[in-house]
Amino acid sequence: MNFFKLKEHNTSVKTEAIGGVTTFMTMAYIIFFQPMILSQAGMDFGAVMMATIISSVIAILIMGLYANYPIALAPGMGENFFFAFTIIIGMGVVWEKALGIVFISGILFVILTLFKVRESIVNTVPESLKKSIAAGIGIFITFIGLQWAGVIEDSPGTLVTLGSLNTNYTLLFFIGLIIIFFLYARKIKGAILWGILITAIVGIPMGIVKFGGIVSKPPSLAPTFFKLDILGAFHWEYIVPILVLFLLDFFDTVGTLIGVSSHANLLDEKGNLPRAGRALMADAIGTVAGSLFGTSTVTSYIESATGVSEGGRTGLSNIFTSACFLLAIFFYPLVKAIGGGYQVGNSTFYPVTAPALVLVGALMIKSVANIKWDDVTEAIPAFLVLIGIPLTYNISHGMALGFVSYPIMKLFSGRVKEVHPIMWVLAVVFAGSLVLSTRY
Repeated sequence: MNFFKLKEHNTSVKTEAIGGVTTFMTMAYIIFFQPMILSQAGMDFGAVMMATIISSVIAILIMGLYANYPIALAPGMGENFFFAFTIIIGMGVVWEKALGIVFISGILFVILTLFKVRESIVNTVPESLKKSIAAGIGIFITFIGLQWAGVIEDSPGTLVTLGSLNTNYTLLFFIGLIIIFFLYARKIKGAILWGILITAIVGIPMGIVKFGGIVSKPPSLAPTFFKLDILGAFHWEYIVPILVLFLLDFFDTVGTLIGVSSHANLLDEKGNLPRAGRALMADAIGTVAGSLFGTSTVTSYIESATGVSEGGRTGLSNIFTSACFLLAIFFYPLVKAIGGGYQVGNSTFYPVTAPALVLVGALMIKSVANIKWDDVTEAIPAFLVLIGIPLTYNISHGMALGFVSYPIMKLFSGRVKEVHPIMWVLAVVFAGSLVLSTRY
């Protein structure tokens, strides 16, 4: 095990194994969520599950073997909603072409990582906008979770209103919400995963979860494998989605790398992350692989901090995490029962997984605390992003409101020198996306 430098990091195979399995337990919910979310956009549930697992394993192994870090990767929460609800459902792009957009953004990630350009681009985006994007997506995810639970529904007069709370599926949602909040508050490892599983068990006697077994042969990958339309994605109107995917992934990855590495004491004396380029390359290649197999952008997971808390310090942890992901391909009946949804007339509800979306949203909203609310030139653009994402039901449109207003606010306040030239370019691009939004 000299390859992973276990002695240098004061760890052991047993400790790394515990860390790797713990990380898997805390992020395994993506195996349920990803096919559930992308199937809303017309993609095959089983194939997306397989694509999610395979692309995650590839990225996790690259991070472990190439960068030697205990940081796991999988399709990102936020990026998957943008892929399904903004690009496919909102813009009307067929999912094959949407995968092509992900592929192009992945290739862009690789190129910019090789030339070390990614760091310089992200440093030009104000911290207030970065924090508001995360929080806005959190509200958006919670909003969708409440919709999927039937707690809120559409209304002709007020757009949305309170749904019927006397149904068995809304009852299961609230039961699940209590369970998952309790587990998380008690700091139970894998609280989200255990919450989903326990809620599913409760849903069986209620007739909501149709249990069809636990283990079976893996589903076919054929419905999505190499079905991406790369040439169709080469169109000027997809510049904004590609840019948004780049920004979302980069913010997620850099934030996670710094946060987890700091927690694990892996930063050098200057506070920098050694082998940062290799770590960034893991999510870039993972994204490209994901688009080829049939899933959305792959990124680093903050849940890796749980494995680090259990002692994981090297890439060996990732070997165990990837092994757990591979085993999951044989549990398709369980994944389908939990993530398949509950049909009521022409509507489908997801009371088993919706509570987890509410929790994820609650965790993401905390970033608003770091926004400079006493500075109007920072606060107003951040606020527009915060409310724009859920109220337009579109992540890129919400981001556009902030990116366009930010340089304008600085200009009006006589502080235009604080705006980096790249921010003006981004403002023009996002402004163009808003003008053309009626086409979507």
